[in-house]
Amino acid sequence: MTGPRPLQPRPGVLGITPYQGGESALEGRRDVIKLSSNEGALGPSPKAVAAFEAASHNLDRYPDGAATALRDAIGGRFGLDPARIVCGAGSDEILALLARAYAGEGDDVLYSEHGFLIYPIAAQAVGAQPVKVPEIDLRADVDGFIARAGNRTRLAYLANPNNPTGSYLSGDQLRRLRAGLPPGLMLVIDSAYAEFVTEEDYDSGAALVDETENTIMTRTFSKIFGLGNLRLGWAYGPAHVIDVVNRLRMPFNVSGAAQAAGIAALADRDHEAAAVAHNTAERGRLSQALTEAGIFVPPSAGNFVLARFPGGAPQAQAADDHLKARGIIVRRLAAYGLPDALRITIGLTPEIDAVAAALAEFMALEGAADG
Repeated sequence: MTGPRPLQPRPGVLGITPYQGGESALEGRRDVIKLSSNEGALGPSPKAVAAFEAASHNLDRYPDGAATALRDAIGGRFGLDPARIVCGAGSDEILALLARAYAGEGDDVLYSEHGFLIYPIAAQAVGAQPVKVPEIDLRADVDGFIARAGNRTRLAYLANPNNPTGSYLSGDQLRRLRAGLPPGLMLVIDSAYAEFVTEEDYDSGAALVDETENTIMTRTFSKIFGLGNLRLGWAYGPAHVIDVVNRLRMPFNVSGAAQAAGIAALADRDHEAAAVAHNTAERGRLSQALTEAGIFVPPSAGNFVLARFPGGAPQAQAADDHLKARGIIVRRLAAYGLPDALRITIGLTPEIDAVAAALAEFMALEGAADG
């Protein structure tokens, strides 16, 4: 006699490859340099830490489910209407809720070839088909997105700047993309690294949200604001889209402590400016050092660089092993379709010195072996 058939998940769920974050520990080592998760080099603002600690006195109370004060602070900081802002447990939650709201079985969801792995996961979770759009020279292809947007396409995710390539589309390119996509298709602009960008032609996407009906921009407190542990993100969109997301999100999805820390982080403009200046200087220094060592480093607008090895995937693996032997953790990118590359987060100055020296040593040893 056999028992009842085990309950089966909805179609597509078992086809999901679970997301794996960057490594954070090495067996047998306590003094590691972690440059694998694009965390902010300077950490959170001391004011955000103080606000978080003060919030610990109210742990018995539910938070404001609407995150009213936080939305007001975001709106004031970026010149946006707070009524058209929704907050989430990281921007990941909002990305997933958008797929849940607007896509399903039989639908297509577009994303760039080397885009954030959460995009195809969000699509598969609702039974939709993720469609990878090839990139050109590690940059999202506007014409490729437009060509692949068909009658079944409901969403298009675009990270700008993109992780892990570091490339970005200009404001004009964003507008051309939106104009070429069907009006009924939701364009999701993931601007997680917007605060790090110093290029004058960059546009986070907020203006495009105001100009169109089916565009939404997501942001995070995990990068420049250094609050990754608190899981805090937000989105700015048309009123009708924000209304839909609010209907789907859980009632108290953002903790009170996270809200308090986020408000304080937004107010500390000096800390933010210091983080931008540090990132710009150290990113340039690391890029130059790796280039001089014989590693290809494309321009990056984020808080990381992409290091591509001339020897391909085997050399990238060997370089990763070389770094780990010296207590340095970076990100392997085979899952992103870049097996010949490592992604290196911009850390503190001594950490950048260490990874640059280790990779210069590695490339010198490789050259000696070839000789």
